[in-house]
Amino acid sequence: MNVAPLRTAIIGLGGFAGSHHEALLRLEENGSARLVATCDPRPDAFPDKCQRWRFRERGVRVFADHRAMLDACLASPGGLDLVVIPTPIALHAPMHRDAVERGVAVYLEKPPTLDPGELEAMIACDRRAARTTLVGFNFIIEPAHLALKSRLLAGEFGRLREVRLLGQRPRPSSYFRRNSWAGHLRSPDGHLLLDSCLANAMAHYVHDALFWVGSRALLDWAPPASVQASLWRAHDIESPDTIFARVSTPDGVTLRLALTHALHDIDTLCETLVTDKARIEWVAHSHYVITWHDNRMPPEHRPLPPFDHLAANHLDYHRYLRGETSRPSTCLEDCRPFVHLNALCYLSAGTITDFPSALRHPRHDAAGQEFFHIDGLDDAMRAFLETDAWSRLHEASAAPRTVIPADSGDFSSAIDALFPVTPALS
Repeated sequence: MNVAPLRTAIIGLGGFAGSHHEALLRLEENGSARLVATCDPRPDAFPDKCQRWRFRERGVRVFADHRAMLDACLASPGGLDLVVIPTPIALHAPMHRDAVERGVAVYLEKPPTLDPGELEAMIACDRRAARTTLVGFNFIIEPAHLALKSRLLAGEFGRLREVRLLGQRPRPSSYFRRNSWAGHLRSPDGHLLLDSCLANAMAHYVHDALFWVGSRALLDWAPPASVQASLWRAHDIESPDTIFARVSTPDGVTLRLALTHALHDIDTLCETLVTDKARIEWVAHSHYVITWHDNRMPPEHRPLPPFDHLAANHLDYHRYLRGETSRPSTCLEDCRPFVHLNALCYLSAGTITDFPSALRHPRHDAAGQEFFHIDGLDDAMRAFLETDAWSRLHEASAAPRTVIPADSGDFSSAIDALFPVTPALS
């Protein structure tokens, strides 16, 4: 059955918007989508990209304002089926609202926001939408993920007891200078942002860890019932680049996170699921291994086949928009556990601790990029995940307090009190 390609617009030409433009090129090749328009406040600043993506040959209209783009597309023959919003986080809510008010379906990049109050406003807005918004978290629709989650829900492994996430993704100092908001707690105009290793670069994996724990359905994410966290910093930034967190869920499952951008030569992404009957090691983009506690069967080792996560997210949303599925893979409401977990980490820690200078060492790669490496951090992260031993890499660090969702209250005001606006941002 032939179906018309979905008419799509993308807001943005720089940053991660480029990845969506590349994905749309692939989707156009198989007839799934057609890019009809794009926009950027400075479209003339991207001549090479406009040429590489063949906008003129493809008939893609380029605008300087997203609202003008939406209005023009809707007034054109064929209209507009969806808009992709891969813009700075502080722009997500207003741009999402502009699209919903015009009746346009939205593919919204992760994270939707990191302010719990703003998330609720976005959810309320989306309830008025003609089509539910997709939030672009990866991995959820990966077939191997869905198959393993189905086995968990069926009880094959017994009760899930713990989920542990080890995330070690080196980032050079230039990563935090790539735009005006990276590494900041607030955007330049004061919008609550809370950029961090958890909230942004490793958000997919944290959302995925919560997915494993969601026990009500296949597409379910467990909310935090209580959180303890410590926040650390190696780079010269406002926000944390290293986070330790211990989370309890309403079902009594323990989730432990150890995440950092401050290990120069170590790149690890591993999710460990501990159940009554087995231990499952999921190494992102590579393989997973199921080891049975009683050795009744040999370990089950399965490679993860190549998977185009971004194109797959688009195709999954296309199926929903065409009425082939009942819902997008991740809705705004599904993001509550992730956004609340991030918020509670700040409230639990109460401060961001700088790593001692004696442990902090600059390193450079072959291209001359500067990284920071913290002595002993790898061991501390692994010890925390295996034994629940909180890091003591700083003599002044205190044991984190336990917080619950009710403690968040007016979260924005609480963050202002804990982390006052600096003169540069006021």
